[in-house]
Amino acid sequence: MSQLHCPKCESTDATKSGIVGGRQRYKCKNCGYHFSVAKAGKEINSYYVIKALQLYVEGVSYREIERLLGVSHVSVMNWVKKYGMKAPRQTDYHPTYKIMNQKELAEFFQKPENLKEAGLIVTELGDKYMMIRWERFRQG
Repeated sequence: MSQLHCPKCESTDATKSGIVGGRQRYKCKNCGYHFSVAKAGKEINSYYVIKALQLYVEGVSYREIERLLGVSHVSVMNWVKKYGMKAPRQTDYHPTYKIMNQKELAEFFQKPENLKEAGLIVTELGDKYMMIRWERFRQG
């Protein structure tokens, strides 16, 4: 464990002084200042945060993002709130997605019929690629 430092006087001479809000509180023996340290949690790689937010903006649901990235849907919801993301209002369509390797993706793009009548976005997903597709809005 790393050495505790008082945020006021930088002394390393501190003693435990109770628990506040579920976090250990300390009292500096040098200046008497009470402080707590940031909780040590599992930090998520920013790659997953960015991918989760990209997928959210494209209309993929929290639970689908959880299944795709292996990150809790609650974490995704918290990131959406934290970064103030807003997904476009979707009432007429729902995107579909498919995970492909590089060869499958190249074969998909070789067929002109796959590129007509749909919106399409491709994003890297680790060593694979995710293709998100949705039908374009039809005027009618």
